[in-house]
Parts: sequence; structure tokens; C-alpha cells
Amino acid sequence: MKLIIKVLVSAILVLLISHFMKGVHVASFTTALFVAIVLGLLNLFVKPILVLFTLPITFFTLGLFLLVINGLIIILCSNIVGGFTVDNFFTALLFSIILSVSQSLANLFLSKK
Repeated sequence: MKLIIKVLVSAILVLLISHFMKGVHVASFTTALFVAIVLGLLNLFVKPILVLFTLPITFFTLGLFLLVINGLIIILCSNIVGGFTVDNFFTALLFSIILSVSQSLANLFLSKK
């Protein structure tokens, strides 16, 4: 049940952020739901492989390269999910930062119940 709530909250956040952020376009709530699911799967399967391959760069940048990986994951998700587009890499980078922070705050708020 918690997983379904987290996916729904992520979909709502994707829709809200895309509404206020120029350069990120989401067609509908269903698309935002697919984006939340695909992002979860990409973060589960693809991100650890990317982190492993870029470990030396991540080490030398003191972890800041993980932001680049998050931006790449967003761009990959926009290529997979139809109806979700991101204009450029810097928009994807900013979107990933805002989404991560808002998901952390939402999870913190939901875990207190």
C-alpha cells in the first residue's frame, strides 16, 4: 500500500513541477503516473550500473556527478515515456533536483502519520 501511495505522490509531484517549470511537458495525469513508474524502475535498475561505471568521476567530484546521472535518467525517461518531454539537459538536471527534494519532503511528511 505504501508503494502505491509513493507512486501516486510522485506522479502528482511530476505533474505539479511540470506545470510550474518551463521546459518540462507532461500530457496528462496518466502520463505522470507512467513517468513515476518508469523513473522508479530506472532508478532501481539503470542508475546503480551508471553509478558503478562512473565511480571514479563521482569520487573526484565529491558526489556531484550523481546530479548529472539523475539528469541523464530524466532524459532517458523522457525518451521512453510518450507525452513526457524535457527540452534540454539543464532542464532535466533542475527537474531532477526539484523532484528529489520534493519527494524527500513528501516522504518525510507521509512517514510521520
